[in-house]
Amino acid sequence: MPDVYAAIERAEESVQERLADVLELRAADLQQRAMLEDYLHDLPISGGARVLEIGCGTGAVARTLAAQPPVSEVVGVDPSSLFIDQARRRAEGIDELSFVVGDGRDLSFEDCSFDAVVCHTALCHIPGPERVLAEGLRVTRSSGWLAVFDGDYATTTVAITNHDPLQTCVDAAVAALVHDRLLVRRLPALMRVTGWQVVRTRSHGYVETGSAQYMLTLVDRGADALAATGAVTSATADALKEEARQRAAAGTFFGHIAYASVIARKPRR
Repeated sequence: MPDVYAAIERAEESVQERLADVLELRAADLQQRAMLEDYLHDLPISGGARVLEIGCGTGAVARTLAAQPPVSEVVGVDPSSLFIDQARRRAEGIDELSFVVGDGRDLSFEDCSFDAVVCHTALCHIPGPERVLAEGLRVTRSSGWLAVFDGDYATTTVAITNHDPLQTCVDAAVAALVHDRLLVRRLPALMRVTGWQVVRTRSHGYVETGSAQYMLTLVDRGADALAATGAVTSATADALKEEARQRAAAGTFFGHIAYASVIARKPRR
């Protein structure tokens, strides 16, 4: 099953609206926010910086960037006009923040027009990620910065026993939501090939236990995907969703995803 994000602009409006809700749910998660703040701390941008976020979704990360003291302007770009409309609405009153519809592989901005580029959990969804990295290099000034944060989605799990049926749901969700689940493992090499100088690579971990929220959306999405392909009945899909919620209520739920961040610099020219 193809990654819906890979062609998000062509997805049904109801699907985009559901995914927009998930993006905001994840952005509000305290662990997700901590990982974001952690790697942004590694991004050495100076005062008055102009920052571009590629694959901004509903603008949650862009809003965080705009609140950083060294940042004077943030521009978010995403191929989904629905996401961009929501991003603009959620950013009302933030003068230094703007959003445009566009493809990260073919940016409309001039050369050397940004001090830093950020790509947060977006690159794994884009066919041809090296084109995004090359475009990011083009629009970044000499000695400018790039920060990429993405999931090592091959590690995504909710299993608490061998052959746990809920793991089948998560595997189906990853197949439906991630174009390249192993991209982050090749990311430093891809950055170097496209001309970036890798400065730092770090690992981050996300764990949900007990009262889960975000990982439950993956179970739900995977169960729906299995039902849609006929792998399970709709009744079985509903039972799998209920099992996940019973575990959460009983305090036995466990979910985990490994993430990584890579900070790189454009060589001085």
